[in-house]
Amino acid sequence: MWHAPAVGQEWQANEQALSNLYAGKAYSPYAGRDFPSYPLWGDTHLHTSLSFDAGGFGNRLSQRDAYRFAKGEEVITSSGQKARLARPLDWIAITDHSDGMGFIDDVLAASPLVTGYEQGARWSTGFRAGGQEAVETTLDMITTFSQGKVDPDMFANYSPGARRYSTVWDQVIENAEDANDPGTFTAFIAFEWTSLVKGGNMHRNVIFRDGGDRARQIVPLTTAPPVGTTDPLDLYAYLEAYEEKTNGSVMALAHNGNLSNGIMFPVDAQYTGKAIDEFYVQQRAKWEKLYEITQIKGDGEAHPFLSPDDEFADYETWDVGNLDVSEAKTPAMLQYEYAREALKNGLLLEAKLGTNPYKFGFSGATDSHTSLSTAEENNFFGKHAGTEPAPERMQHPFMKNEIGEIAGWQQVSSGYTAVWAHENTRASIFDAMDRKEIYATTGPRMIVRFFGGWEFEAADVNSREPAFRGYEKGVPMGGDLPPVSEGAQAPSFMVFALRDPIGANLDRIQIIKGWLDTDGKTHEKVFDVAWSDGRQPSSDGDLPPVGNTVDVASASWTNTIGASELATVWTDPEFDPEQAAFYYARILEIPTPRWIVYDAFRFGIDLPDGAETTGQERAYTSPIWYTPKG
Repeated sequence: MWHAPAVGQEWQANEQALSNLYAGKAYSPYAGRDFPSYPLWGDTHLHTSLSFDAGGFGNRLSQRDAYRFAKGEEVITSSGQKARLARPLDWIAITDHSDGMGFIDDVLAASPLVTGYEQGARWSTGFRAGGQEAVETTLDMITTFSQGKVDPDMFANYSPGARRYSTVWDQVIENAEDANDPGTFTAFIAFEWTSLVKGGNMHRNVIFRDGGDRARQIVPLTTAPPVGTTDPLDLYAYLEAYEEKTNGSVMALAHNGNLSNGIMFPVDAQYTGKAIDEFYVQQRAKWEKLYEITQIKGDGEAHPFLSPDDEFADYETWDVGNLDVSEAKTPAMLQYEYAREALKNGLLLEAKLGTNPYKFGFSGATDSHTSLSTAEENNFFGKHAGTEPAPERMQHPFMKNEIGEIAGWQQVSSGYTAVWAHENTRASIFDAMDRKEIYATTGPRMIVRFFGGWEFEAADVNSREPAFRGYEKGVPMGGDLPPVSEGAQAPSFMVFALRDPIGANLDRIQIIKGWLDTDGKTHEKVFDVAWSDGRQPSSDGDLPPVGNTVDVASASWTNTIGASELATVWTDPEFDPEQAAFYYARILEIPTPRWIVYDAFRFGIDLPDGAETTGQERAYTSPIWYTPKG
């Protein structure tokens, strides 16, 4: 008969006292836990009225309004509507454009710093006229900036070195400092470096780990002449100089390679004509640890032309042309624009130059210019103030000229970044991003774990505590596989996904593999590794669709198909230890309505002909890499 310890007597548990079937070090499996236990949700890319293209389209919400909204408060939008998030965010990086800070305010106020120049006087008149004339003025201003034709003398008033510019940057820092609440909400000091090469998108968001004491020692890097630059190598030099001057930390992340017209992920030469050499790959690998894989202006994971065997590659695709549709897209450009192809080309460059410049993790963001970080389909407030909810917004072209058209309904309600951080602070979240222990979603807040190692087995994921086994036996998303374990034949991957508690069920988990063969050619393959509803793959390995419960007429769906969670351990059946490779997980929800379906239902309007009404929202984990022994 067992007797409880006497009062004051303690039972000293140790590993020998516990069953060898139990992997824990104490009876409580959570004792001694030193890894992140839940993801923190945020947005790495948001614009407020301070950005000239946001204020130009009518955004009147400040950075302080944007922080309030991200924290879960209700705001009145620029179009006069009430708006609020279903759930607050945990952190945000407001990334107003570094070029022209303060410019749009002075345009609207008809400041002599603007109206003393022909361009500025014309734009000021157009903006103050309102209506369609203001819209046309904004498009003219964006095109002028995209093509590098802004009056340099006028823009010097809104560039580093000008008093007006310094004042605005100080206010940006103060806004972030006031909003930052360690342990509760993180506000990063950040900006967007808006490099454009004849309309080719080369944008980077710059995010500081530090507070105002260090950030005030510098001003942002800009792109407009004479003080600015569009060359990423100059951006890397700026980041290096910041860290050397302040002893701080900073990173850059690119976005929308799909609008770069083939210059975002070069393999042979940069857009400047300079060869891709050891210096370039080392600098890019050092400073760009992340890539924004999904956002309002299209999903950037894969393209059906590049991945014809991937049935889910054609998701929210924007491939008409460059950023301002001043140049049409050609098939030859695509291989230098999408994340999966970049990951493959990174293996190629590493074999050639010794460093992989495209060894990045995945973030998701909105790139909203409304000050509203909205990524839910039923709460989508559009790209800019002119595309906030209204009966006509899906009908009005987002961009249209003689080259092509991006329809209004093609805006993407996306996305967010989930960070596996130890605590809600700048330092902890930044460090998680730096080690790439993050994943992107197109909006839903599903919880995803992804580990790679050599000894995972089904019992590890069936324990209901997969993270313990994951960290003990392998590496998390964003890591490198450790050396091959003795006797191991192939790497194994443990993946677990739990649906958004107020979202849709899960369809399947896929693992995407890319590799470099011994002949120097890259390959890819998509593996279905876990799925719902007991479906059986066909003889050629194809998994039947999960089905579709969407009712377009009522803007609804049911969770009568799919699964609330999916988990598995998968071993690569085609592993070759001589081939460098990467692996990442893609988790698909069951089909749900796109935002235009909610618009049609709430406004009582018809959907445009040919518009996509449903989609399968998804998550992308940061990859795990395998490198053969030298």
